[in-house]
Amino acid sequence: MRIIFLLLCCLLPWQAMAEPTGWSHALTLFGKAKYPAYFRQFEYVNPQAPKGGELKLAHPATFDSVNQFILKGVKAPGVEMIYDTLMTGSLDEPQTYYPLIAQRYRRDVEAGWIEYELNPRARWHDGKPITVEDVIWSLETIKKEADPVYRLTFAPLEKAEQTAPRRVRFSFVKPATREAPLLSAILPILPKHYYATVPFNKTTLQPPLASGAYKIGKVDAGRTIVLQRVPDYWAKDLPVNRGRFNFDRIRYDVYRDATVALQALKAGEYDFRQENVARNWATAYDTPAIRDGRLIKTEFPNALPQGMQAFFYNLRKPIFRDRRVREAIALTLDYEWVNRTMFYSAYKRNKSFFQYTPFAAKGLPEKGDELTLLAAFAHRLPKELFEQPFQIPETDGSGRDRSNLLRAQALLDAAGYKIVEGRRVDQQTMQRVISPMQKGLKRLGIDSAIRFVDDAQYQRRVETRDFDIISGWYNYGVHFPGVEQANFWHSSQADIEGSSNVSGLKHPAADAAIEDIMNAHTLEELAPAARALDRVLLWEHIVIPHWHNDSYRVAYWNKFGIPKTHPPYGLGLETWWIK
Repeated sequence: MRIIFLLLCCLLPWQAMAEPTGWSHALTLFGKAKYPAYFRQFEYVNPQAPKGGELKLAHPATFDSVNQFILKGVKAPGVEMIYDTLMTGSLDEPQTYYPLIAQRYRRDVEAGWIEYELNPRARWHDGKPITVEDVIWSLETIKKEADPVYRLTFAPLEKAEQTAPRRVRFSFVKPATREAPLLSAILPILPKHYYATVPFNKTTLQPPLASGAYKIGKVDAGRTIVLQRVPDYWAKDLPVNRGRFNFDRIRYDVYRDATVALQALKAGEYDFRQENVARNWATAYDTPAIRDGRLIKTEFPNALPQGMQAFFYNLRKPIFRDRRVREAIALTLDYEWVNRTMFYSAYKRNKSFFQYTPFAAKGLPEKGDELTLLAAFAHRLPKELFEQPFQIPETDGSGRDRSNLLRAQALLDAAGYKIVEGRRVDQQTMQRVISPMQKGLKRLGIDSAIRFVDDAQYQRRVETRDFDIISGWYNYGVHFPGVEQANFWHSSQADIEGSSNVSGLKHPAADAAIEDIMNAHTLEELAPAARALDRVLLWEHIVIPHWHNDSYRVAYWNKFGIPKTHPPYGLGLETWWIK
């Protein structure tokens, strides 16, 4: 048996309703909005923050397109900032949205629609008004021509139609999911008149017409992109934007070598770095600039749900089709030893796909909806799921604990893989972390290798599923599981090139749980379905769980003003300013 690890770090961020009938200013998934109508600004901003200066950032991958909506090409960083949506979220409450292009909304739950009234001041950067026709065209185009992730995300929106000169109504596919209203709120709104002469489905480095606080300025393919603040941005004084978007320019320079990027920060080549390597955080910042306060090294608390960062198996590969083989390979990761010797004990182990939320599976399946859902697929699930709580493997941290390898050996034997001339043969038909795993795999008779590829090769191999194991991060920041779970795990997405179901999971129990998640309209309906999905994903051993840190580790040059209040659900870098 030979396994190829393809290294990746994939962060699929997801955002996703609620509210009373009649016109309203705030759209929430569950509960009541924090900010009342006519609020002045978010609590975590400084409304008097000065505008000006340049924020210089590093980006780890090259790019060849500024079109973020299609599958082709490698997207440039920051381009998501150039477009406005109908409403925008806050960073101090879960999945709650406030007016941006739309100045208010109303909805009819029973009839299955939501209607927005557009702000008459809303403008594109060329000065033309943002119209209902733009909104309708955006939905139709994204559902037909965009990246599969966009198409599936906005699939619950059946159509958009004009109801008055500045009013647009979205109708939902029936039965309507609870998230459908929120999806309409975050739909990217694109200029119909611009794309009348520019192809939507082509890669490009030509800055497109947009509507946001920034527009694309200089573009040097694969090396640099500069976003320029729009001085006469139409929405700069709205409550959701007051105190935000304070830098005149945001510049991203590509550093494909991580070591070079770190040295460039210390040399002052860029301004801000979020450190994701525990060894660097512990050892690489002992510099005069840190000691004298010119370069600041600190941590900000992070209350976001952590989701699941992990090594993901490609279940399309014959060697990974047996659950016992997947479990056996996972047992070769001695996390306790890795965390102590490589990560300076900086991390906590991931134990759920919905870490730090009420939807993480604990104990045995709860009687009621969760147990009923799972019991219907008992013939496809391991019997242990119903008999014992799921446990992430642990060791004594010595690096010499053989108990997990012995357990892995028994699993491989049971799966029909025998040792023949020192290698495991099927008789029936992150480099530092992986290296110790390779030694364990070798002791089990399994060959493995690490394959490093450039950005374009990596993206293409992931899209075409040409890998054995990759590193990914799913559900990060997801407070309430929803339609994104279909992107990640539903059988319908397993064979679609470019979809987010990179593992290729096809499991009827997961499909049923996802459908219940999307159709849930209350927390009481959502919780059992989400816990059932978590339990299925864990017991099917589709991943080798990684670890997480519940704070942002950042280093930045002492040139910034920072609001006194820090938001719990994000860094809020757009609220900083140049002193």
